[in-house]
Amino acid sequence: MEVKDAIEKAKNNDQIAFNFLLDTFWNSVYGFQLKRTQNENDAEDITIQTFSKAFDKIHTYNDKYEFKTWLITISKNIHIDLVRKQKSTISSRSNISEDNDYHSIIDESPTPEDKLITEQNLAKLLRDIKQLKPHYQEVINLRYFQELSYKEISESLDESINNVKVKLLRAKKLLAEIIKTE
Repeated sequence: MEVKDAIEKAKNNDQIAFNFLLDTFWNSVYGFQLKRTQNENDAEDITIQTFSKAFDKIHTYNDKYEFKTWLITISKNIHIDLVRKQKSTISSRSNISEDNDYHSIIDESPTPEDKLITEQNLAKLLRDIKQLKPHYQEVINLRYFQELSYKEISESLDESINNVKVKLLRAKKLLAEIIKTE
């Protein structure tokens, strides 16, 4: 499969085309982010977000430009946004007075009401998860309820780790949309 064909098929939601594009360009985007962040976990997270955003917006891709350049630009913008968020969090933390810390010792053990609310929220979350397609339900179950690593999920589903990461990110986005609409 050629890149141009894969892009056209991906615009029609062809999963094989998405996988082809992911496998073809993963190392380029990941390598770019690894140089920028100097951190493997951050580079991987940003790369996953890059592909997720690119696949969500693939219909906006203009074929006058190289697909790899388009992906790198998305990746760069995601990294810039993350750095800005981190800077704003750091500055807001530094504005909080340190003198009041000894007043804020709180008993954090859950009250009976908290336990009940947690159980109700979990039941609602499980109902929301059941609205997802089965393959998204499965990947969420394996990651968050069985607490498997990406590698273990990859082996269980017989898919590449990159596909598992993107599938999990899509599942979380779809679940967030379901929760928002209710």
